Amino acid sequence: MTDYAEEQRNELEALESIYADSFIVLSTTPTSFSITVTSEAGENEENVQVTIKFTYVDSYPDEAPLYEIVSEENLECTDTSSLLCLLEDQAQENLGMVMIFTLVSAVQDKLNEIVDQIKTRSEEEKLRKEKEAEEAEKLQVCFHGTPVTIENFLSWKAKFDVEMAEIKKKK
Repeated sequence: MTDYAEEQRNELEALESIYADSFIVLSTTPTSFSITVTSEAGENEENVQVTIKFTYVDSYPDEAPLYEIVSEENLECTDTSSLLCLLEDQAQENLGMVMIFTLVSAVQDKLNEIVDQIKTRSEEEKLRKEKEAEEAEKLQVCFHGTPVTIENFLSWKAKFDVEMAEIKKKK
């Protein structure tokens, strides 16, 4: 028979040492704690972050722990939903073993993917804006040409009059 309490205590000690800066014990009965997971910073220091609250059930790890996202930073609703689905899938795959480290690692990887997607979207947006500006500039040159001033009009008129006079002479 498995000593659930012993396994839970051992995992808690390991988690506390691994996630020293982001691990907080919230209660001891039932055992509840939170871990803040932050993505690796992208360009412009853009990152995403979630705090996940875990609560052990009596028969953990044979049963999945309870978990919820209690806070988030720079995430969209769809990202939060996909994180919860990811946690559910990982918990089901790891039943029978202590799994909090695995769950947190999976969330970490997903957050890094989200930062990569944010970077890609911002690069695409930047390229799109550059292309629009380039096209607008081309249109401006095509339809507007050289602005007319009194000086360049008089210069053009003088040349035009000379050309017209030559044409009349030839006729």
